[in-house]
Amino acid sequence: MSKISMKRRDGFEGQKLISLPGRDYSHLTDFISAINKIYITHIGYFPKAAFHYRERRNGCVDNILIYCLRGRGWYQVGNKKYEVTANQFIHLPATDQFMRYGADLEDPWTIYWVHFSGPDMEDFNKSLGITIKDGPQDIAFNEPAIKTWENMYQSLEMGYSKDNLMNANLCLHYFLATFLFPQKHIAQQQSEEQNTITNSILHMRQNLQERITVDDLAAKYHLSPSHFSSLFKKATGMSPIDYLIQLRIQKACQLLLNIQLKIKDISLAVGYDDPYYFSRLFKKLMGLSPQQYRLQRILAQ
Repeated sequence: MSKISMKRRDGFEGQKLISLPGRDYSHLTDFISAINKIYITHIGYFPKAAFHYRERRNGCVDNILIYCLRGRGWYQVGNKKYEVTANQFIHLPATDQFMRYGADLEDPWTIYWVHFSGPDMEDFNKSLGITIKDGPQDIAFNEPAIKTWENMYQSLEMGYSKDNLMNANLCLHYFLATFLFPQKHIAQQQSEEQNTITNSILHMRQNLQERITVDDLAAKYHLSPSHFSSLFKKATGMSPIDYLIQLRIQKACQLLLNIQLKIKDISLAVGYDDPYYFSRLFKKLMGLSPQQYRLQRILAQ
């Protein structure tokens, strides 16, 4: 199979992708642009994006920021080609110049990316010194950007209400700031307490189906349950158990999109043996029963 025939725009296992309706969000443009000046048009995450390729012969009216987390890629603007490696990002300003970009064939990149636009992108880019000739820029692991990207994505994933759009587009400013001014946002080393909380959350996410208690989590770090709970709430604003419930319901929302899965199977997958208790808890947090949520999301597709 030739390299050309293997080029692919999207369809990567585990990918996330949202394209918002209409370049200007129709009637929602005024209040978004008035407050934000810039707003998201497309947002995505491509893991190990084998054969990923884009060609834009007339450039792009959006700014494009691509953050390469792992692997390698490349991009070309006009006649100039650049290589992109892990822990680098590219910020392409709106332009009418020919451009194309894609993943390395042997070590395809994993990327978080955002397209954004506004009423005067030329002025926006000029004020921040963003040019087409900047090239790839090195950056330390940008955890704040990834967390903010998740916030933006989850807001938009929940629909295009005014609150969801406002939150996502206000977050866009902070997302960009972590790349434009990394020294102000990216800690070079986390404190021991921060590592404890981060690792605890990762443990929760990876073991949602298991029985998890505060005593067990605290014991992992040789802390008392009360001290651990205090540290956790200080860092997240929630108790460990409330945070775990949020993670489980978040995962359940994803699983409900698979109509082949029964509610009782989803309940077990997120750690609840009793599907009736799971349904009551789900409705308390989401305002809809699991069945209603599933139907709503299916109809919205």
